[in-house]
Amino acid sequence: MLLNIKSYIRRPEVAELFSYAVFPDDRSVEKAVQAYESNNAWQLYGYEDGELLVGMIGYEKAGNDIVLHHISVIPENRGLGYGRGMILEVMTQENPERVIAETDEDAAQFYRNLGFVIHSLGEQYPGTERFRCVYEVADEEEEKEK
Repeated sequence: MLLNIKSYIRRPEVAELFSYAVFPDDRSVEKAVQAYESNNAWQLYGYEDGELLVGMIGYEKAGNDIVLHHISVIPENRGLGYGRGMILEVMTQENPERVIAETDEDAAQFYRNLGFVIHSLGEQYPGTERFRCVYEVADEEEEKEK
């Protein structure tokens, strides 16, 4: 179950999760934290397994879309379905038409495996290609017709 962690965004375990979602330096982590602190529309949830915060997902609802800003899972728990579970739980909670993320090449495969369509945005930073990942949420009525 996802827990709102925005109220304790400055805890070290949250900073650690941010460091996996952004360039892992103090300045990038601080910039991400400040974005959530200054924007009420940005939501931040964590996933706890027992007492351990194993993952987090940060997003905003933009019209009928969910825009994912950050998602991360601690390295020792990757590949166990936490990332997929957090996205599915947000989709259930928010009921969007689309889920959109921008990411690097390393994470594009994660989104592709979940059924996102991947579009190259080209080289956004020197030597770094970025990707727009879009998941069109199937309407239940459409699914029944198939």
